Amino acid sequence: MSTRARILEVAAELVAVSPDGDISTRAVCEAAQVGAPALYRHFGDKEGLLSAVVDHGFDAYLATKRERGESTDPVEDLRNGWDSHIEFALRNPNLYRLMNSPAMRTPPAAALESHRILTRDLERAAEQGKLRVTPELAAQMIMSANTGVALMLVSRPATFSDDSVQTRVRDAVHAAVFTPDARVAEPAEAEVPSAAVRLRALLNRSKGAGLSAAESVLMNEWLDRVSNEAPGEGKS
Repeated sequence: MSTRARILEVAAELVAVSPDGDISTRAVCEAAQVGAPALYRHFGDKEGLLSAVVDHGFDAYLATKRERGESTDPVEDLRNGWDSHIEFALRNPNLYRLMNSPAMRTPPAAALESHRILTRDLERAAEQGKLRVTPELAAQMIMSANTGVALMLVSRPATFSDDSVQTRVRDAVHAAVFTPDARVAEPAEAEVPSAAVRLRALLNRSKGAGLSAAESVLMNEWLDRVSNEAPGEGKS
């Protein structure tokens, strides 16, 4: 095992058993039997080490997302993604809190990749006419809610003791993001925004469908405005 790998493995173990999820570089060096210069040479500073620990721990979770084939139902993929996100947080509470700590000035690469995977699934949903809002806005809504619930479950387990909370929040957010089931009549005021979302996704996939670069920018601006308007807005 390389020196870098040994330091990373030791740091991950110390984070997992730490009462508050924090570790000292001195403790890491002692457990890994290396000097401080070796740690700083490989990771730069403590934040660099912790960022690497997060990426190392989250990599196994992301591996399942990278390897899974995309189903024909992106909405179901997104439901499963929400649930697996919660499960990961509950299995790795210290690592999860560390990943979302305000003290981490630079977002770990794992967090950025997770957001890209979420957005890609939402783009597929938009192409199928299943989104009420743009994929970008939907990703922000889902990620913030998913992360918020997960953090509350791992940080305030006594308060958030109802196992149904995460499912109820998921379903509420998804109801705001996705169109109703095709068997249910779509409210008239929701038809235009969802149609705008789908048109935007299809135009982007077809590289503009004959529009010039300037026309594409303007069209996207118009479609974004229509698709992100909440029901009832813009009415006198």
